[in-house]
Amino acid sequence: MSEQSEAELVPASTPGVVERAADLLRAGELIVFPTDTVYGIAAAVDRPDAVARLYVAKGRPLDRPIPVLISGFEQVLRLAPHADARLERLLRQYWPGGLTVVLEAADWLPREIVGDTGHVGLRFPDHPLALALIDAAGGALATTSANRSGEPAATNARDAFAALAQQARLVIDDGPSPGGVNSTVIAVDSDRITILREGSISAGELPETLSR
Repeated sequence: MSEQSEAELVPASTPGVVERAADLLRAGELIVFPTDTVYGIAAAVDRPDAVARLYVAKGRPLDRPIPVLISGFEQVLRLAPHADARLERLLRQYWPGGLTVVLEAADWLPREIVGDTGHVGLRFPDHPLALALIDAAGGALATTSANRSGEPAATNARDAFAALAQQARLVIDDGPSPGGVNSTVIAVDSDRITILREGSISAGELPETLSR
């Protein structure tokens, strides 16, 4: 990786911006981009060195693993091979959208993503630019909100740039995030659903078990 300098802030309409961002991610750089909830800062899932820098960039506690955004349902079994048909039925109700589900992780995922938990949080966002970028980068990106830990999540590119310009190489500006609220996070143990963080989907909208 080259010596870090201030990130470049570019409009989403810039020709080739998705391909350029994907190339930077493969090279181990950090990228900021919009999603349907808030802006995120991402690293390639197969670059543990880059994922480790996400913690440093945000000042994120090491005991809070990094979620992964995916570009399609086919990525679930690659990242969480023990997911079953009941879970798929639930996910198809809320994906693409603002639901992150914590599942037992595939063995190949780096410790920088799963930490000591053995689990990974997955989300399939509902945002065309985010999906194009994730797909171009291989279908999955380790992604967390583009803000310093403990500060409000950035809902526009300029706030994300102000927070993380010294850590990211590229910030893609696609206007305000349409959701503006972090995703709801759930954990699934057997068939029971536990809400870990309420966000863009309210607790009342979610079932208590996969059997419902």
